[in-house]
Amino acid sequence: MLKRHFYALDVEVLRPAPGWAARFAVGGTDTVTLGDLEFGVDVRIRAGELGAYHVNLPLTGAMHWHQGRDEPQQALAGKTAAVYQPVGDTVVDQWDGDCRLLAVKIGRAELETQLEAMLDRPVRGPIDLGPMLDVSSGPGASWARLVRLVTGDAVHPDGLTAHPVIGARMREALVTGLLLATDHRHRGSLDRHTPALAAPGAIRRVVEAMRAQPGRPFTVADLAGIAGVGARALQQSFARYVGMPPMTYLRQLRLALVHDGLRAADPGETTVAQVAYRYGFTHLGRFAAAYRERYAISPSETLRK
Repeated sequence: MLKRHFYALDVEVLRPAPGWAARFAVGGTDTVTLGDLEFGVDVRIRAGELGAYHVNLPLTGAMHWHQGRDEPQQALAGKTAAVYQPVGDTVVDQWDGDCRLLAVKIGRAELETQLEAMLDRPVRGPIDLGPMLDVSSGPGASWARLVRLVTGDAVHPDGLTAHPVIGARMREALVTGLLLATDHRHRGSLDRHTPALAAPGAIRRVVEAMRAQPGRPFTVADLAGIAGVGARALQQSFARYVGMPPMTYLRQLRLALVHDGLRAADPGETTVAQVAYRYGFTHLGRFAAAYRERYAISPSETLRK
């Protein structure tokens, strides 16, 4: 399982224990893979060059590791997480038997493209993320909570992260959050960056794309790509020219289309869920609340009228 979803590993059991059993649960996609992993016995692992960015977040116990010629490091539950680069031979010198961890593998192109979108300019990789992430407080702790939430859903067979809309947004949040939580040479630029606004024509293209495919699972990154700007520039440009963030505009557009669709539908042949799903709403409870807030009536009442 680990070879199929993560890397080809050379695993050595350091101190065999009677009755020990490993436990692995894995989910996600080819670009962002998530795992809840536990060996149940002390092991040493050689992984070679990873070819991807990777974070190990211990939930219990500790692990000792090094990459390339760097000094050995320790990742400790509740304190620190291990951050690996795409290049450099990777060795886990000891993964303690009581160490259960969450593993986050992010494709190199996925992370570097996201950083380019955030900076509104090309970057030359690899990014050289800091090898240790403080998860006891601040942005690191916030990112660790997000990892627990998304991984818990991703490894579940019925998790919402498998849905193209929700999953894409969660994965984007994980990648963006890591770039804002870890140390790297572009961190200061991210904190100081004020992007140039997109031209009105670019915003018009985004609006036209939303109207042409209102049910498409757009993310902010998708819309920024249509506009030809970064995500932050898109957000600020939409606020200036449209008066609201792009995802708020998309939600309002979808609500209006559902409203018109329900009014025109035959209640004997159509359900609220069918119309809502058609226009990109995947969580019916949240959809119904937003619909009632806007129209002061429930979707089902609109359908019956």
